[in-house]
Amino acid sequence: MNQKRNQILGFAAGFVCLTLLDQWAKGLAVRFLMGNSPYVIWEGVFELFYSENRGAAFGMLQGRQTLFLLIALCVFAVIAYAMVKLPVSGRFVPLKLCMMAIAAGAAGNLIDRVSQGYVVDFLYFKLIDFPIFNVADCYVTVATAVMMALFLWYYHDEEFELLFSGRKEKV
Repeated sequence: MNQKRNQILGFAAGFVCLTLLDQWAKGLAVRFLMGNSPYVIWEGVFELFYSENRGAAFGMLQGRQTLFLLIALCVFAVIAYAMVKLPVSGRFVPLKLCMMAIAAGAAGNLIDRVSQGYVVDFLYFKLIDFPIFNVADCYVTVATAVMMALFLWYYHDEEFELLFSGRKEKV
């Protein structure tokens, strides 16, 4: 049980650090980019460009703050459930790290939505005119891609029976 507690505390510490890093980066964007011309990192390819997003990915669902709050709460609930149910085994550490990053990304953008009514975005791939995004979006996107790869090539279906059964983990 101590291992489970320590793993959950480690998850919580990582979650807080990632969330704070996202908020710090957004704070820098507000301080140095808001109201200014984009800061060009690589001409025609990548720049820092301040933007306020009142929607979801790619600016969809503008102004649906209650919906985003409900989605974030569901994400937190599912991740908390999985963290408690998954074995302490080192085999599940990659999955737990992905869940931590997804939770931190959801929290970082939720903090913006609740405190400001919009999410601060500032990373812009001008070369492909990709929608402007932020550090929290990176957490969610990269962690989801890694998680998909884990489910496809690393984990087996039977390893997740514990999540959907009433059985307790073997210690």
